[in-house]
Amino acid sequence: MTDPAKTAAAKPAPVKPVPIKIDFVSDVSCPWCAIGLASLRQALASLGDEVAADIHFQPFELNPNMPREGENSTEHLMRKYSSTAEQIDVNRENIRARGASLGVTFRMDRHTRVYNTFDAHRLLHWAELERRHVPLKQVLLRAYFTDGDDVSDHAVLQRLAEEVGLDAAEAKRILASNVYADEVRAQEQFYLQHGIQSVPATIINDRHLISGGQPPEAFEQALRQIIQPA
Repeated sequence: MTDPAKTAAAKPAPVKPVPIKIDFVSDVSCPWCAIGLASLRQALASLGDEVAADIHFQPFELNPNMPREGENSTEHLMRKYSSTAEQIDVNRENIRARGASLGVTFRMDRHTRVYNTFDAHRLLHWAELERRHVPLKQVLLRAYFTDGDDVSDHAVLQRLAEEVGLDAAEAKRILASNVYADEVRAQEQFYLQHGIQSVPATIINDRHLISGGQPPEAFEQALRQIIQPA
């Protein structure tokens, strides 16, 4: 007869998740950031209980001088990248197809303007203090890229905050003030001074950089290498 005590002892101990810190430097109006975040989340889902990820969204403004009313996106991109309208359309289709493969819906017919995103970053800073930053980031990306919402509009931001369980009155108070402005600017400068000039930039454990909107397999491979014992 099998000894139950020996059988229990022979079972391998459960694997303890490896804690990892992830700083995801991005902008809410950056399509490759939406793609990169979707890929990262898929990679983390594939890793499952192997890791315990602590995600922080760090601010980066693609267009820090953009006026509140925004600008036509095609005109903006043509000027910024010296591209033709036809080249921009091809790039948009590539982004749309890449997003669709990851479950991200880009409605290019709806997001026709580029907006100032500083207040969205202030709201995300507050949301992290309330541990609601991950769902808020998701709805901000959806609002801009799928719904075509103006993510500089305080009424829109307040509605999105309430959607993820944040206090609407507090969101309104924050947006009407300069609360967290200094903190956001300090974080933006920190990453600029440390060489982050394009996004998304995914920084693991303050040491390892994964640049761009990589596919899920690339994120998973990089994370597996990072969590391997020395």
